[in-house]
Amino acid sequence: MVGGSALLLNTMNAWGMGIASQAVAPPQLSGSGKGKKIVILGAGLAGMTAAYELAKLGYDCQVLEARHFAGGRCQSARKGFALQELGGETQHCKFDQGQYINHGPWRIPLDHQSTLYYTRQFDVPLEVMVNENDHAFVYMEDAGPLSKQRLRGEQLKADMRGHVSELLAKSVKGGLLDQQVTQDDQMLLLDYLKHEGALEGPELQYKGRSGRGYAVNPGAGLVAGTPSDPLGFRDLLAAKVGKVYSAVQDFPMHGTMFQPVGGMDQIAKAFEKRVRRHIRYGAEVQSIRQNAEQVLVTYKDAGGKVSTIGADYCLCTIPLSVLRMIDTDFTDKFKTAIRGVAYAPVGKIGLQMNRRFWEEDERIYGGHVLTDLKAINTISLPSTGWQSRKGVVLGYYHYALDAIEVSALSPAERAQFALDAGEKIFPGAYRSSFENAFSVAWHRVQYNLGGWAEWTDDGRKDAYPTLQEGEGRVMLAGEHLSYLTGWQAGAIESAWQQIEKIHRRAMA
Repeated sequence: MVGGSALLLNTMNAWGMGIASQAVAPPQLSGSGKGKKIVILGAGLAGMTAAYELAKLGYDCQVLEARHFAGGRCQSARKGFALQELGGETQHCKFDQGQYINHGPWRIPLDHQSTLYYTRQFDVPLEVMVNENDHAFVYMEDAGPLSKQRLRGEQLKADMRGHVSELLAKSVKGGLLDQQVTQDDQMLLLDYLKHEGALEGPELQYKGRSGRGYAVNPGAGLVAGTPSDPLGFRDLLAAKVGKVYSAVQDFPMHGTMFQPVGGMDQIAKAFEKRVRRHIRYGAEVQSIRQNAEQVLVTYKDAGGKVSTIGADYCLCTIPLSVLRMIDTDFTDKFKTAIRGVAYAPVGKIGLQMNRRFWEEDERIYGGHVLTDLKAINTISLPSTGWQSRKGVVLGYYHYALDAIEVSALSPAERAQFALDAGEKIFPGAYRSSFENAFSVAWHRVQYNLGGWAEWTDDGRKDAYPTLQEGEGRVMLAGEHLSYLTGWQAGAIESAWQQIEKIHRRAMA
């Protein structure tokens, strides 16, 4: 009556590689949910995925969403968008019509077929997001003789690999390593080779890396992923792969990725269009109670009125950082598990520029400017609107202590902070082209309190399985209950897994 083959699919293709995603389509569920009511807490991608799929089976779905719009962290700031962080002033986005910044998720890897499943189903048009551009700048202030120079990534990669190849070739040919490199430089060289080649242990062995792909990809539930075995060195030499060599990156990053045309929120809006009738906006959850017969959720509306809704089951997609502060009758074990994961402090800022100087002056089309400038981490150039007059630059994307420190600044001060850094890399153009900014510190956003869940090994071992099973008539879902934390696919695939469990119980 209930089939879950989509979630368990791990068939290998003809090349011996793992499938593109752990889950590529929602579970094939049979039977009818008519007569059963489910209350879904949160209208982010996990909540709307569940509402969309369960409603097709006939379930009476009621989604409670604290905000006046759906999408959760799947947001794009554009003209008229407003955001107030806890303890901060309200920001009103003043970008020109058609300009935006994806201050939540901003890219879709080809590996995440679950996300691409819905963009295809909902006819959300995609375009390429340039995730790596070797023609973009690398600007370091602590790089010895190369400090404070604007270097192209392609220069660094080509020259470093060329010199190392020459050096190692000479050493292999004549055993001249000790004559060519000092003891101190040998240590530096070994450090470089360890990181360049993902070498492990004191023996500096290469055992594979995530960027080469998984045998079984990470996914929701308890699927941590299975690493794939590397090909033999002699086999690679015989294949002469040096002719087509390119750097591998960590899973699931690729040089080119996808983004919805017009902003990442187009995915959320496509979901919302199909499940809006099930959503009650401005409904802030106050308490969750359950007994042998039903779940009771108390919520407060925008006017302050408190109401209670009853349902056969509850799927809670509220981030654990927020859920832990809601009044529940969960067991102590379950409450402890909810507190068993921290959430990442994350900050982003979008800077609208009146001239696309990075294209006009520097011939950089998309990609990231990498830097060690304090609390900047990454400056990303837009992968849309090529050769148009204006554009929005991602002025910083930072985490942890950097995000906490900068989040203490006012929005205007954050903009000046980002401009000071960018001016060092694009002197004479960055500040003079700036028009206005919009920033977010996700750890200060009321209904998120963090960018994504950051599980430790101990948390995965102890708390994670407990939360996966849910408690009584309450199940949990979201990116935090996947091995794809921080990605939309984590939310979607987690919802797929949990609605299958709920349907199985309802049919029983």
